[in-house]
Amino acid sequence: MKKIRLGKTNMMATRVGFGGIPIQRLGEDEAVAVVRRCLDLGVNFIDTANGYTTSEGRIGKAIAGRREGLIIATKTLSRKPEGIAKHLEQSLTQLGIEYIDLYQLHSVSDFATLDFVLSPGGPMSALEDAKKAGKIRHIGVTSHQLDVAKKAVASGRFETIMFPFNFVTDEAAVELLPLCKQHDVGFIDMKPLAGGMISNATIAFKYLFQFPDVLTIPGIEKAHEIEEIIGILDGPHALTGAEKDEMARLKQQLGTRFCHRCDYCQPCKEGIAISTVMTYPSLAARLPSETLYSGFWGILMEKAAACSKCHECEERCPYHLPISDMIAEFYEQYEKDKMNYQKITGAR
Repeated sequence: MKKIRLGKTNMMATRVGFGGIPIQRLGEDEAVAVVRRCLDLGVNFIDTANGYTTSEGRIGKAIAGRREGLIIATKTLSRKPEGIAKHLEQSLTQLGIEYIDLYQLHSVSDFATLDFVLSPGGPMSALEDAKKAGKIRHIGVTSHQLDVAKKAVASGRFETIMFPFNFVTDEAAVELLPLCKQHDVGFIDMKPLAGGMISNATIAFKYLFQFPDVLTIPGIEKAHEIEEIIGILDGPHALTGAEKDEMARLKQQLGTRFCHRCDYCQPCKEGIAISTVMTYPSLAARLPSETLYSGFWGILMEKAAACSKCHECEERCPYHLPISDMIAEFYEQYEKDKMNYQKITGAR
């Protein structure tokens, strides 16, 4: 498979990588088999995170004996040096490796967090110490907010940026990709299918393959998915007239009911994590049910019941989405799905 240079890391990554969220939904043997199929097809970039429950451990089993030539990337949500150190050790153990090729600060999506991350003695310092110790080789960041991502890239402190990019949320093409090229920062594309909202893989990946320096990491749950994507990569990338028309139609259709997770709608006076609730269909398609309906995700979704329909978020939304109506709709769907899950499993 064709490889690209991942910015100043100088690592050569395959154009298509492996996103480790969906394998949480599988049985362990099936998950390991899916990862190994990706390796067999030549994929050399594997992305996961400390917060993806079973993902790291399953990837660790899949890559055992096959470490050479792989680029293993994982992430931490911790913002404390001791928390980062703990997560790093957990990741090394789960993955069964001696070092991590790319360690990323996960979901840095507001300026206050970015400033804190880069402050003296802050989280970035902990990663730089880990790099000196040989536990990680390169440092990256992930974000969902364009202006924050641009500032992170321009800071010169990160070697890669992971950001949502697809033909619906295509802002990165104009503003972020050129900045990455200027600062020699590797660009990793998350959500190439808009978190599952785009079902036409041919159009989605033909569009992305127009950008030669982009590493795309679709979340893979079934072997046939990676086989299809690599088939698209190996074929012609030029979009036909009919495909362009369909892409425009889908963009218009999704654009009126699609959260870009820019979080310009925040803050919510009721404390609702608006972008999380707004992307519930995507979460439901990717996360294990036991994770989605309890713990962290469950707490975030339950807060949606407190929406007072003040519409302040809608006034701030640059995409003019009917946020209040969508929150009510997705919360109602969440409650129905949760009840069905509890009925089937007996969980409470």
